[in-house]
Amino acid sequence: MWLTTLFLFALLLVLLWAYSAHRQSYWAKRRVPTFPKTLPLIGHLSHMMSKKRQRWEYIDEVYRKHGGSTFCGYYEFLQPILLVGDPELAKLILIKDFDHFVDRRTFTFPLEEDDVGNHFLTNATGAHWKGIRSVLSPSFTSGRLKGMFPLVADKADKLVDYLLKLREEKGASSFALKKTFGLYTLEVIASCAFGMESGTMEDEDSLFNQNVAKFSKIGPLRMLKFILFMAAPKLCQLLRIRFIQDEMIFFMDVVKESMAQRKAGLYRGDFLDLMMEAQVDQENPSSKMPKYPLTEKIIVANSVLFILAGFDTTATTISFVAFLLAKYPEVQQKLRKELNGLIQEPSEMTYQGIMEAKYLDACLSETLRMYSPAHFTERQCTKEYKLPGTDVVIAPKTVVSIPIHSIHHDERYWSDPEEFRPERFMPENAGEIKSGTYIPFGVGPRNCIGMRFAQMESKLIIAKLLLNFELSCVPGSEDLELSRQLGLMRPSDTLEIAFKPLR
Repeated sequence: MWLTTLFLFALLLVLLWAYSAHRQSYWAKRRVPTFPKTLPLIGHLSHMMSKKRQRWEYIDEVYRKHGGSTFCGYYEFLQPILLVGDPELAKLILIKDFDHFVDRRTFTFPLEEDDVGNHFLTNATGAHWKGIRSVLSPSFTSGRLKGMFPLVADKADKLVDYLLKLREEKGASSFALKKTFGLYTLEVIASCAFGMESGTMEDEDSLFNQNVAKFSKIGPLRMLKFILFMAAPKLCQLLRIRFIQDEMIFFMDVVKESMAQRKAGLYRGDFLDLMMEAQVDQENPSSKMPKYPLTEKIIVANSVLFILAGFDTTATTISFVAFLLAKYPEVQQKLRKELNGLIQEPSEMTYQGIMEAKYLDACLSETLRMYSPAHFTERQCTKEYKLPGTDVVIAPKTVVSIPIHSIHHDERYWSDPEEFRPERFMPENAGEIKSGTYIPFGVGPRNCIGMRFAQMESKLIIAKLLLNFELSCVPGSEDLELSRQLGLMRPSDTLEIAFKPLR
């Protein structure tokens, strides 16, 4: 009996190995260069999700040594993925031939309890995505952002006061970047997306802050769920595995409560108001507002999406900018001089003044070139596409990945790419930047819809800080240490800089 069991087990292993080898020969049969060291069943996922070497480090090696700077293939489990590092091909996929790549990689949430996830703008597909995007886009115009500027400025002032208070009461002179700027971006998002005061600076253990902390932490259980939804969505449905966790339900309830208050007459001029106004305008036959139904579920989903897409990424970006300004005092001084010339008093800061600060924009752009939190972007093929100039045909459902970090650090496009040189992005040097080689927010119709809001939020707090503090590195921490946590490119949780008041 045991011999029979052993034989059947061995046969099963052989069949699995054969099936895996067949699936993982997909790119070789199409004469596409492939990442080395493929593992049966797992593919290259073990390299992508290792804490010893981050995803962008592994991808950069492939980009430089195994054809990724043009294109090459790899596997996530048995799914073939195409890495496209050539900027011209990337522009075709992201912009010119977008009709073949309308979707991002998507996750379908089959359970009714998780249905809100199907309405995230980043996860919606086809006509549903196009409809939601058309209705939400007017909320991100420069006019709308200008109207929201006072809400964001109030939170920036609040962070300055918070830092001064900690210095005075506790004698603190240096602060952890991620934690400090996380408080700021959380306050901004709570105000502008949820329409509420989170109170995170007054009470760092507030319920709002606790739920954000849980939401942002990628633990083993969440990672396992993510892998299961990616590899076996039907199994997840069969086992009724929920993807939406308790902290997301907390934020959904917050949005619903805020919506009820707005209907009762409260108005703040934030994104929630703008979406609810759009919902009402759609009922007016003479309104020019896009008519795609903006349901309550869509409003709730995309308010929650602000936490998903905007809290951590923006806090991370600001942390990188602040550290680089501390490390390069000559750049900091030059930027402060520009700001003093545009803004007489921090309290008099205006939207126009911030947007006209060219060197501020250059410092932010150069930071995002060197340290893009979203270090890659993806599109999913929606109809068969032949890569121009090649014999490679991309089949529908194939995911194409663009290695943002590697392109941003390619010596062919950027001289001395590891050096922090904001002058690259000054208007007089714009012609030297090759099209398609700077894409921290993605490009094309599915670029980041909140890009200009994130830029305004980041520029505003950097300007406020430089007009109130001198930033410097803490002795012994002059080198930027990156987090080993999976996901976004982030600074280490313990990385600090010193804030010395100027007045």
